[in-house]
Amino acid sequence: MNALPLRKWKFTLWPTGWFLAGALLAGWLLARLPLVWGAALVGGTAVFVLTLIQPLVGLGVALLLGPFGALESVLFGWGLDSGQLLLIFTLAAWLARSLSRRRLIIPHTFLNVPLGLFLLLMALTVPGALSVTVGLRELTKWLEMGLLVLLVVDLAQEMGEGGNGRYAPWLLAGMLLLSGVVQAVIGIWQFGLRGDGPEHFLVLGRFYRAAGTFEQPNPYGGFMNLSALLAGGILLAVLTVVWQERRESKISLLAPQVWGPLVLIGAVVGLTGLGLVFSWSRGAWLGFAAGTAVLLFFWPRHRRWGMALLLGGGLLFLAGWQLGLVPASVTDRLVGFGQDLQFGDVRGADINDANYAVLERLAHWQAALDMARAHLWWGVGFGNYEPAYAAYALINWPDALGHAHNYYLNLLAEVGVVGLLAYLGFWLIVVWQTWRLLGELEGAARGLALGLLAAWAALAVHHLVDKLYVNNIYVHLGVMFGLLAVLRWQVDGRAAKTKSDVEA
Repeated sequence: MNALPLRKWKFTLWPTGWFLAGALLAGWLLARLPLVWGAALVGGTAVFVLTLIQPLVGLGVALLLGPFGALESVLFGWGLDSGQLLLIFTLAAWLARSLSRRRLIIPHTFLNVPLGLFLLLMALTVPGALSVTVGLRELTKWLEMGLLVLLVVDLAQEMGEGGNGRYAPWLLAGMLLLSGVVQAVIGIWQFGLRGDGPEHFLVLGRFYRAAGTFEQPNPYGGFMNLSALLAGGILLAVLTVVWQERRESKISLLAPQVWGPLVLIGAVVGLTGLGLVFSWSRGAWLGFAAGTAVLLFFWPRHRRWGMALLLGGGLLFLAGWQLGLVPASVTDRLVGFGQDLQFGDVRGADINDANYAVLERLAHWQAALDMARAHLWWGVGFGNYEPAYAAYALINWPDALGHAHNYYLNLLAEVGVVGLLAYLGFWLIVVWQTWRLLGELEGAARGLALGLLAAWAALAVHHLVDKLYVNNIYVHLGVMFGLLAVLRWQVDGRAAKTKSDVEA
């Protein structure tokens, strides 16, 4: 009578025994590992388990780790950095979770067609390229962005089934801004507190340009723009809500629910703004100016007030410039390159320390145009600007910089007129949908769309002098695209519900 229960009891001991053995082994390893590696092992295990339960955990940590990719490459020489590894695991966990629930759904978003078309056209240019490997690597970045949009929208819709979907955009925005704040703090320390740095980063005789963990100030400044402008849009929207409710005597300005969010989001704007300034990146500053203009113009719902704010802000800046209130170092940085900027053949230009950086960019622009002339419609292959550069390099500029330092020319050289039009078409749809949301969202949520629109403007302008799809910035952008798609889904859902209620 007792034999069967006994065998069952012995059988259940096996998993328990393996669990205890694993726990003892892990404890022994932790005791022998250095503190940092032990903490990394415990933290990594926790992230691993939590990501299996909820992939948004892995996504949030991947956003934090992503910008460390360049630093990890320098320190360890890793091909895949920790942010990429965690992102791949997060996507796999999301897929496995969906399959286990028999709920594999490909969300329908307005980005599916334009992004899919862009990916298809880019893929067609890869097989004939000089380096197929480099082309596939560049293609993978955009594939990851597309998968991130699907993951974010799917998880937001899942949250919506439980009644928590309205919090999804704020959760995503919080993850994005936290990553920006971490990098901002590192950059502030590098500029004013570290006391040393690469010699060519030295500015003002005593400070060193902030680069965060990007190893380069220009992409770091571009990354700071994404966070500073998104936070700026939220701050302006919250101020609008507070002002409206205060006029209606509904709230007190001393209430914690009023000043608490303002202080928090204001701190984010301040920290990321300082990181941007300390990057000393001319391209990032110009991008921020464009993004700020968008914030001012689209903040009021009536465009005449937006135009008034834009003109007023411009006049104040010009007045400060004329009165010497804007530091001379900043104005020199913004306009100092103008005298060396020329759009002719730079092969015969005299090179000196003052104009070297500008002429180097112009030489790479010229090489990109030569590539485009030789391969007008389909380019030299996606991601293949650097492999093809040697055949088009100017005599004084034999070394490729990795890209043309103008993403539009870079893309024209790599994928020709067809690819550039597909890229511009994709962004036209993104901007149009963001603009639509400004008229459809209310309250603080409108600030998310406002900040996104400003970030798109900054990215567009910065891409005139650089390429920002580097060091996992594209992961950040993929989540921002996902945030935009979630806002669109929520607005459309409310509109459909209102229509059905009216018809009923």
